[in-house]
Amino acid sequence: MSSVPPNTDSLTPLFRPKSIAIIGASDDPARISGRPLRYLREGGFKGAIYPINPKRDVVQGLRSYPSLSALPEVPDVALIAVSSALTEAALRECAAVGVKAVKVFAAGYAEMSEAGLEAQLALKQVANDSGIRMLGPNCLGAFSTDIGYYGTFSSTLDLGFPKPGGGLAVVSQSGAYGAHVAHLAGKRGLGVSYCLTTGNEADVDVSESLLWLIRQPDVRVVMVYTEGIKNPVLFLHALRLAHTMRKPLVFLKVGHSEVGQRAASSHTAALTGADAVYDAVFKQYGVHRAHSADEQLDVAYACLRGIFPETSKLGIITVSGGAGIHLSDAAERYGLDVSPMPAAAQQQLKARLPFATLENPVDVTAQVLNDMTLLEEGLALMFSEGGYGTIVGFFTTVPAAPSFAVPLREAIARGVGNNKNRLIVMCMVADQETQKAYEDAGYLVFQDEVRAVAAVAALVRIGQAYKRSLPVLEVEKAAPVANGTLSEFESKRLLAQAGVVVPPERLVQTADAAAAAADEVGYPAVLKIVSPDILHKSDIGGVALNLADADSVREAYDAIMSRVLRAAPSAHIDGVLVTRMAPKGVETIIGVARDATFGPVVMFGLGGVFVEVLKDVTFRLAPFDEVEALRMINEVGAASAMLAGVRGAAASDVQALAATLASVSRFAAAHADDIESVDINPFLVLPQGQGGLALDAAIVAAPKLN
Repeated sequence: MSSVPPNTDSLTPLFRPKSIAIIGASDDPARISGRPLRYLREGGFKGAIYPINPKRDVVQGLRSYPSLSALPEVPDVALIAVSSALTEAALRECAAVGVKAVKVFAAGYAEMSEAGLEAQLALKQVANDSGIRMLGPNCLGAFSTDIGYYGTFSSTLDLGFPKPGGGLAVVSQSGAYGAHVAHLAGKRGLGVSYCLTTGNEADVDVSESLLWLIRQPDVRVVMVYTEGIKNPVLFLHALRLAHTMRKPLVFLKVGHSEVGQRAASSHTAALTGADAVYDAVFKQYGVHRAHSADEQLDVAYACLRGIFPETSKLGIITVSGGAGIHLSDAAERYGLDVSPMPAAAQQQLKARLPFATLENPVDVTAQVLNDMTLLEEGLALMFSEGGYGTIVGFFTTVPAAPSFAVPLREAIARGVGNNKNRLIVMCMVADQETQKAYEDAGYLVFQDEVRAVAAVAALVRIGQAYKRSLPVLEVEKAAPVANGTLSEFESKRLLAQAGVVVPPERLVQTADAAAAAADEVGYPAVLKIVSPDILHKSDIGGVALNLADADSVREAYDAIMSRVLRAAPSAHIDGVLVTRMAPKGVETIIGVARDATFGPVVMFGLGGVFVEVLKDVTFRLAPFDEVEALRMINEVGAASAMLAGVRGAAASDVQALAATLASVSRFAAAHADDIESVDINPFLVLPQGQGGLALDAAIVAAPKLN
């Protein structure tokens, strides 16, 4: 993928037009075809608005025109508000007069039937042939608040227009959800600059719309709703650009359908699903994935503050010991560090509050109502001595109480001092005016303390992502592999060429050759049947372990061949693999699966017999570097703990494991078109400085197209 994202200027007429035609405009402002005209006029759009309705001379007080060709100019955008039966003809008229962009409201296309799909493809063909950029069909339209452009029929606007500015944008495949979350943002007091809905995406999709939004100077945070991605290359361009420009993306990705069912014999394919792959993409690019509208709004609101803590250390100051415990529990659950205050700082406060808990959380108790300087001193010490990236204060209803409102706010301001560059979050129950006063002072305000902590954790993760670079790794396409399932021997040979370390081994076809090979590689020896038709070798007696000498190797060879011929008489047998028993180490799994949307995905987890029991695995898109590989390793709790050394065991060679993961990712990218899956299970990680070994491997080639 090129590091330069494609140009999106052709979308500007769609989302920031200077003139608008509404084809099928209704004089009834309550109808779908009448609402856009009403909203444009009420919203204060300053450009030209041309209703197109051959049956009327005037529509909602504006001169109406019989056709586009009768207009005094070619409009930037046409809103096609006619039925699906009339839409193609309207689109062809747009093409004939040179309209640059259209929005198609009508439904009844690919979302409904095969006939609808054919009709949608016809629209796409007209748009492609004429160069028109088309939003929809089956879309709710879009709006840009700063220019009063409301090219939509969303009834949410009946409840009021969004506050312009504010830096927040919404792009959604679902029109109703996009309008819904934009409305909720407005109710929360957030300014919404844009709301774009893409519908069936016959032409313009969510990825291209997102890329356009990221480039807008008045956009600082984007909330995205998506059910799936049609253009993964463009999508990744958008994520990369957002990362580079430090513009947070907060996704609500819905849909949890499994993929890879066709390859159930592969550990990796059985553990990989569409949802897991999207999670991998979001982690890789520093995108926050929300699981509710509330979470999406919480994180977007927090991101608009523009402060991403340098550290995960969280300081808690509270007027309630119980709330402090609740906040601490939430912080631990979300991966934040609630380290105690230094002993000297605690002692300094202890002189003023002898019966309070002052480690962290710092409980200033109800005594603060008598002496606000306790809060001031506590905050000042937490900033100067605690090393906290974020301070969360729990004050319940105190900020709204008439007798305490001003003294409390002033005490907090004195305690914060010159530390406004750090994240400060207030948990309070207060009226909008009080909340705004704190927000204007630079603080985030939440009513629910757990949601506050969750938002802080999201900011920390986003900030950590901004510290990482996103290198563009170019990988040359490799020669395709053979058809079908490759044997262990052939799989290891290919992986070794890619930089994966495999143990010394020999492929033999006789008992005497097996004994000679064992003498060469060393004892105790291991024998394994080699066949592309036998994936689970031990299940049919195709493995022999701990063979001490040549005679036991010969005997084991004959026994393996006898058992395999009985259990799998039709299997093609390449021979028997002879290697040495592996040393002690940590068994991990490294795998590759081919995702239908994003291509090759690399999996890592604890290996051996545990992988499908624990299912503690993580994924990344290929290719990636060793830095990203280390992040993968640290995400898998059980594996990272064992690799660090437990119960006196030596630490494992994590760097060698990371290098192997990166090598496998490059191999996967080089074979993106011809490999269906790779399983290295186990990949044995040896003690620090000793590397690692691929003890077993299986590569499945992708089906070849005729």
